[in-house]
Amino acid sequence: MYNTGARVQEILDVRPCDLQLNRPRQALLRGKRRCSPLWKETAALLRTSEVDPADRQPLFRNRSGRPLTRFGVRYILHKHAGTAAARVPTLAARRVHPHVLRQTAASHFLQAGVDPITIRRWLGHAGVSTTSIYAEVDLESKRKAVHKAKPLRNTDTGSSDWRTNTDTLSWLESL
Repeated sequence: MYNTGARVQEILDVRPCDLQLNRPRQALLRGKRRCSPLWKETAALLRTSEVDPADRQPLFRNRSGRPLTRFGVRYILHKHAGTAAARVPTLAARRVHPHVLRQTAASHFLQAGVDPITIRRWLGHAGVSTTSIYAEVDLESKRKAVHKAKPLRNTDTGSSDWRTNTDTLSWLESL
C-alpha cells in the first residue's frame, strides 16, 4: 500500500495478473485505473508469494483463503502498529489506519522533491487541490523554505525594509 499510495480497495482488487514483477516493475490499480511503479524490494517480496501470475483472483487473502477485506487490512495494520509501538513509543498515541499509509506516502514523495502534479497523478486524484490535503508539509520542509526565502535586502543600504529597498520600489512602480 505504501509503495503504490493506493486506496485500500485498490490494493484489495489487485490480482496476480495485474503485476509485472520484472522491469518495468508495476502494478495495475483498478480504482482510478492507472499503473503504479513498484520498488525492486516490493517486487521481490511479491515474487515470494508463490502465486500463479495468470491468476485472476484477488492477490491478498485472509487465513481462510478468501479475499482480504478492508476490515482485515485494518486489523493487520493495527496489530503491526501495536508491535511497532514497543520500539517507537510515540506511535502508541497515533491513530494508525490504512489511509495513513497513503497520506504518508504522499508526504514522503513531496519531501523527496517530487512535484505535486506527479503526486496527483500517482495517487489518481482529479485535481492537485485534493493532493495538497494529503501532502502536508512537515516542519523541516518549512524550515528549508524559510531559509531559501531570506528577507529582501536593499542593495544600497542593506536594509530589509521594502519601503526603502530601491529594487523592490522600482519593481512595484513598473507594474
